[in-house]
Amino acid sequence: MQYKRILLKLSGESLGGSTSCGLDPERLKSYAEEIEGVAGSGCQLAIVMGGGNIFRGLASEGRGFDRVQGDYMGMMATVINCMAMESTLRAMGIEVCHLSAFGIDPLCEKTSATRAIRALDEGKVVLFSGGTGNPYFTTDSAAVLRAVEIKADILLKGTRVDGIFDADPEKDHHAKLYESISFKEAYEKKLKIMDLTAFTLCEENRMPLLVFNMHSKGNLKRIVEGHKTGTLVHI
Repeated sequence: MQYKRILLKLSGESLGGSTSCGLDPERLKSYAEEIEGVAGSGCQLAIVMGGGNIFRGLASEGRGFDRVQGDYMGMMATVINCMAMESTLRAMGIEVCHLSAFGIDPLCEKTSATRAIRALDEGKVVLFSGGTGNPYFTTDSAAVLRAVEIKADILLKGTRVDGIFDADPEKDHHAKLYESISFKEAYEKKLKIMDLTAFTLCEENRMPLLVFNMHSKGNLKRIVEGHKTGTLVHI
């Protein structure tokens, strides 16, 4: 087994399916099946969920909302997504621990590294919601933060493309896929992988990042087993 403990970042938009809005039951189920394939393998898995399929805080000002309140609304959206994933996983017989940056009794406990690591050691899938708990930070930053806190071996970013390209592969069919790239190279090439705060936090904490296609069946399990897929960003 390549990795003993991983942090998986999933975007909210992906849970919305083709419309990127709301919750698509089929997409939720397909993701849960990917997680199920890893959950019983001995690899410890924690997940950070985005909330853009319900509400994106960054766009709140353009809709008449205060940015800070908008960001908190976005955090609440991640709680809804985690609740949906939690319900789906439990229906499949998978034990889950839902932790949030702000505790919401009786829905979820407040996040702490101690609680998360204990749950992982007990064989549970840990779901992190609520972002960092602070406005002006993205869920990408939350993913890096939680990965560092639980001492994950690697941070995985699940996307709908095969990794990091030198151009948008959905618009340019000649776009080149990078098998691996350093944080420095990615920054110099201005590749849009994460926001700068999250990317810098990842590099400073020497947390390797793997960007891969979450929509390709079996990909998550292949990564855990050590097969090459996606793009590895390294120091």
